[in-house]
Amino acid sequence: MAKRPVGQTREAIFRFVREQILAGDPPTVREVQEAFGFRAVESARSHLEGLVAAGRLVKTRGRARGYRLPEGGGPPVWVPLVGRVAAGNLTLAVEEAEGYVPVRPRGGAELFALRVRGESMVGAAILDGDVVVVRRQAMAESGEIVVARVGDEATVKRLRLVGGRVELHPENPAFAPIVVAPGAVEILGKVVEVHRYLEPVALGEAGK
Repeated sequence: MAKRPVGQTREAIFRFVREQILAGDPPTVREVQEAFGFRAVESARSHLEGLVAAGRLVKTRGRARGYRLPEGGGPPVWVPLVGRVAAGNLTLAVEEAEGYVPVRPRGGAELFALRVRGESMVGAAILDGDVVVVRRQAMAESGEIVVARVGDEATVKRLRLVGGRVELHPENPAFAPIVVAPGAVEILGKVVEVHRYLEPVALGEAGK
């Protein structure tokens, strides 16, 4: 078979497996290998495990036909990647998205995505270059990881409500918390997913 980019191959495998599952006959790893012409069964297994890691498939260990769709599984929804969300209107940033990220449906929630820059959240397994998926909401509970705008910049931090103060805590001891008055911070949303790409990918072209 003609060699395709890894992302396209994985998407094609997901569609194949999904169709088989919906037809009541989940494929084995070897059947995926044969369907896509891989020389080694480990190539098929690597793609399937990647889909499991991304939350698009669920694997029941110990069963040859153990792949299934997650609860609520269905076609992905495309979430706008809005960059830094500097000072200005979030709605406008969404309308001028630099690309789109496929994510699992979340019951009609309004979602957007940001690419993380910096290492302040490494303790929460959010690394430089990761893409966080954010549920848009103006309020959050203390202890939740949020995207908040302070002044001209948006930042990803853990929210702490202490007395009458709002504190935005990093997950890296090399960085100091940001302490602001409640009126000086705007909660843009709560982080609900983290996407990590092990090789460069043009998110705006994903799935095309």
